[in-house]
Amino acid sequence: MAQHIARGVEHISGIEARLRTVPEVSANCDASEPSVPDDGAVYCNMDDLKHCHGLVLGSPTRFGNMAAPLKYFLDSTSSLWLTGALIDKPAGVFTASSSLHGGQESTLLTMAMPLLHHGMVFAGLPYREAELLTTDAGGTPYGASHWSGTEGQRPLTEAETALCQAQGKRVATLALRLAADQQHSTKNAPGDSL
Repeated sequence: MAQHIARGVEHISGIEARLRTVPEVSANCDASEPSVPDDGAVYCNMDDLKHCHGLVLGSPTRFGNMAAPLKYFLDSTSSLWLTGALIDKPAGVFTASSSLHGGQESTLLTMAMPLLHHGMVFAGLPYREAELLTTDAGGTPYGASHWSGTEGQRPLTEAETALCQAQGKRVATLALRLAADQQHSTKNAPGDSL
């Protein structure tokens, strides 16, 4: 899903997608993850968030909520909240669950809450995306989703793939627009008319 969202982001000229992950959370206090994972995307850090123009977070559904590693990571972003580093940046969320009614929408909403607290501009999927009306698997107005099956055996459907790419395009488009608006507003003195 993340790769399809990144493809959607990169359909918008002037935007580069960066895939990141977060380390697992260990019940063993002495255990720690390597500073660079053995495979997959590199770990996200505060600078990645601070300097992003938009953000799309994803997590598997765990009892109708985001997985613990993402929650743990988001709980560590207070320094960004204190400085307002993420204010007015667009953000979206995506998830996958093993059952069709496994809590996808509640998971998306739990991921949205910290982003709203950061002052980010939440970007769901509008119903102009026809796949929202025809999907028989994942896909919600809150963000892209996937019904993976109990063993992860279900591949992404065409509708799920299209919604992932649409979400990437939407966040990238909003990032460019919001950045342009911010540049325009800083050029105008407080007394200037807009």
